[in-house]
Amino acid sequence: MASFNKDSLGNTIFVAVAVCLVCSVFVAMANVTLKPTHALNKELDQKENILRAAGLLPPGSDVAADGRGIQEIFQDFTVKAVNLDTGEYLDDFDMRGYDAVRMSKSPDNSRALSEDEDTVTIRRRENIGLVYLKEGADGTLEKLVIPVRGYGLWGTLFGYLAIDSDLTTVSGLGFYEHKETPGLGGEVDNPIWKDKWHGVQLFNDSGAPAVKLVKTRSPADSPAAVYEVDALSGATFTTRGVQNLVNFWTGELGYGPLINRLKTPS
Repeated sequence: MASFNKDSLGNTIFVAVAVCLVCSVFVAMANVTLKPTHALNKELDQKENILRAAGLLPPGSDVAADGRGIQEIFQDFTVKAVNLDTGEYLDDFDMRGYDAVRMSKSPDNSRALSEDEDTVTIRRRENIGLVYLKEGADGTLEKLVIPVRGYGLWGTLFGYLAIDSDLTTVSGLGFYEHKETPGLGGEVDNPIWKDKWHGVQLFNDSGAPAVKLVKTRSPADSPAAVYEVDALSGATFTTRGVQNLVNFWTGELGYGPLINRLKTPS
C-alpha cells in the first residue's frame, strides 16, 4: 500500500486551495458583519462634514462648545429632497441609499449638460438633490447646506457649501473628498483659507452667481470685494474648479431655483 506523501504536488495544491477557501469565508463573514458599522461610520462622517461647513463644530473637535456631539447637533437639521429643475421639495421621495453620482449616471434620473453648461465637468446632473436646513425655534431658516462637486486638477472635489439665513452670504465651505496636490490644490483643506469664505456674497445685484477666486483682491471698499476669495497659490486648475463648482451649484442648474424660492415669501 502506497504511503501518503504530504509533500506531494497534489497535497500542496489541496492545502493551498483549502486555506484560500477558509480565508474567503472569513472575509465574507467579516464584510457582512461589519457592513452596518461601515454604513453608520459613513453617515456620521457625512453629518460631521455638514456641521463643519456650517461652522457648528470647532476645528479639530467633534464636540461643540456647548458639549453636544455630532448626532445631537445634527438633530437641529431637516433633510429635504429637492427637484433641481423647479426648486420644490419632494416630500414623498425615499432618501434611503441616495447617491447623487449614481443618480447622475441614470438617463432616467438626470439630464445631460451641454459643453457650455458643464463648467464642473460632470457630464450629467441628477434631477434630485438633498439639502440640509437648520431652522430656529420659530421655524425661520438659519442655515442652508447644499452639496457641491466639480472637477479640479486630478479629479472631482466633493464638499458642502453652507449659506446663512439671508440665502446670499457664505457661512462656510468644506471638502470631504478630493485628489488635489498636497501643498497646492490640497490647500482647500487649510483652515486659514476656508475661513476666508465666511461672509462672501454668492450673488450679484442681478441675482446671478458671482463668486470669484482671484490672485489680487479688490480694495475693501470696492463693490467687487464682497464676491472675492483668495486664489490657491500655484493651483490654477483647482482654483478654477472651486470657483466653477460654487457658481454652478448655486445657479439655475443647481440649487438656484430652491434658493430663489426660499427667498420669496410664500
